[in-house]
Amino acid sequence: MITEYRLAKSGKLLIEILPDKCDFCGCCVGVCPEDAIELKEAEIFIIGPRCTNCAKCVWSCPIEVIKFNKDGVPVSKGQGL
Repeated sequence: MITEYRLAKSGKLLIEILPDKCDFCGCCVGVCPEDAIELKEAEIFIIGPRCTNCAKCVWSCPIEVIKFNKDGVPVSKGQGL
């Protein structure tokens, strides 16, 4: 599972996925207007530079594993996207 994030277009990524609880249904991928959510096999992550923090993914998640974090989420290195 990947839990890596980079800064969003707004300068701060506010959307957080809890990948250890995700069932990989893909609902969030389908509603993201910027194609900012990547789902591969059993991995899911946000492509921070594409994310606009619109929160459509938050509202679409049937099991509430995508959260809106007003303080921002950790930024880690090495995502390569």
